[in-house]
This record gives sequence, C-alpha cells and structure tokens, in this order.
Amino acid sequence: MANIKEIARMAGVSVTTVSRVLNNHPYVSEAKRTAVLNTIEKLNYTRNMNAVHLITGRTHAIAVIIPNINLFYFSVIIEGLAQEALLAQYRLILCQTDYRHEEELKVLEMLRNKEIDGVVIVSTRMSSEVIDEYTAYGPIVICQDRGERRFSSVYIEHYSAFRSGLQYLHDKGYAQIGYCEGRQHGSSSSIRQIAFSDFLAATGQPFQEEWMMYNCMNEEDGGRVLHQLLKMKNRPNALIITGDHVAAGLIIEAWKNGIRIPEDLAVIGFDDQPIGRSLGLTTIDNQLPDMGVTAFRIIYDQIQNNDSHPVHRKLEYRIIERSTV
Repeated sequence: MANIKEIARMAGVSVTTVSRVLNNHPYVSEAKRTAVLNTIEKLNYTRNMNAVHLITGRTHAIAVIIPNINLFYFSVIIEGLAQEALLAQYRLILCQTDYRHEEELKVLEMLRNKEIDGVVIVSTRMSSEVIDEYTAYGPIVICQDRGERRFSSVYIEHYSAFRSGLQYLHDKGYAQIGYCEGRQHGSSSSIRQIAFSDFLAATGQPFQEEWMMYNCMNEEDGGRVLHQLLKMKNRPNALIITGDHVAAGLIIEAWKNGIRIPEDLAVIGFDDQPIGRSLGLTTIDNQLPDMGVTAFRIIYDQIQNNDSHPVHRKLEYRIIERSTV
C-alpha cells in the first residue's frame, strides 16, 4: 500500500507538502496541491485514521447518549447538535440506549478507550456519581439540570417552567387541573411532579390521583388519555401535558368525541413542536434546538482547549399563548 514518502517522490514534492495537503493546510501552492491530489488518486491512497488519531490525540467524533431516536423531544436536540457538528466538521455517533444502564456504560467506556473525544448525554438513568467517574477521560455534557457542578450541563429549570404553566392555567380561572407525564421516575419528570404537588398545596386544590397520567409519549397516548377522561365521573377542566405530540393526539381525539377545546377542556403543552403550532396549541417553549446547539458548543470548546472545567448554561423558557386555553 502506498505511503506518504512514495506520494512525495512521485509528485515531486516534499513529505511535508504531502502532509499539508492531507490536512488541508492553506499554505500550499495550487500546482503542488494538484500534483499531490493527482498522485493520491493514481495510487488509490487511503489514510490510516487510527494512526492519525494516535498522532493528533483526537478522533473528531462525539458520542451522543439518547434513549429513543424517534421521540420528537430527543430528535430536535439532536438536530441542534448535528448542525453545529457539521459546521465544526465533527462526527456524531448516536447511541440509542433505551435507558439500559449497560448500554449507557458502553458509551462511557468508548470515552475511556479514546474511541471518541467526548460524550453528550441527552437523557439517562445513570447516577451522577457514575458519570463523574468518567470525566477524567474527556468532556461530558448532560442536557439536564441535576443540581450537579461536577460535569457540564445545559438545561432549563423544569420546576420553574412547570409552575409557570400551572400558574398560567390558574390565572385563567381553571381550578381542576390534570397532568400528563412521560416517564414517571425520570429526573426531570420527578422535578415536575414536585412542582405540581407544591402548586396544589399553594392554591388549595385537591390532589386527584386519577388526574395524574403517566407513560404519555406520543399521539396514540394522547388519544388514550382522552378516553380515560371520558370514563371519569369527575374530570379536570384543564390539562398540562409534557409533550406537544401527546397534546395533539388528545386534541384530535377530543374533536372526534365532541369535547370542545378549550370550552370543555383547556390544554397546555410542552416543547413548542410543529404539530402543536398547526393545531394552535398553547405551550411552554423550552428551547430544545438551542439545547443541542449549546451542548455541542460547550463540548467542542472543551475539546479544543483541553479544558475539563465544568460549564453550565441555563436556557430560558416562555409560554406561547395560542387557542387551547
């Protein structure tokens, strides 16, 4: 197989010039660059990237821990990451884990083994202690607020965002508020449940266990929730739903069953997704695209500067008023 020395000899240039061409160095004359590229094509030369990584100490690849790639919440964060990675000429390795601890650990082991330059954790079940153990091997950024300062994070304050949504409904005159959540025991969902409990206590509203509905991930789950409501003798007059796709499924099913939105049931979503915009859904915008963009910028700066100092970025949320409240 051809090597750099042979390319240099055939192209009539120095080994240094060949190296500069291979690394897209700007200070090479067009004539010499053309000669090198033509010789590379003739010899069908392929770089040994393992050797390059050993020399540079970088793989130009970042792994992303993501539980499910088909949920809008995660895919929008990935879109933000991917846009920035493309600009920086970095590769993203998407690792779908389904919240399996052993699969998540495999990704962190890639960091330990220098197969990647860093890890972005979109969502995980791993403890902070486990994550912290691997920060010695490279930068890690998590898209959650765990109150941790040992590793980098980008986040919104779910407690505050959720309380704001509940207060918005309360100020509009709704005193019977139900709640649809994704994972019951996730870190962010646990924070939102505390916010919901605190809100009920602060406003004197009764806790209705059947108004708390979990495992709501997609449109079909939203339709399922609507049918649960139809079976209740005493139902809420407003719902706060963590996911616009779930809210959309509920709204569409409500229309089919003669439930008027918002006259019979007010709905506020979470995430500001395109389907929600189409249906006029009032929602809480939690800056998902910016979360991905910010996460990549943090980890890229840490890689480039060889800086392990944790960085934390809080994103602002906002309530977008439309027609479902």
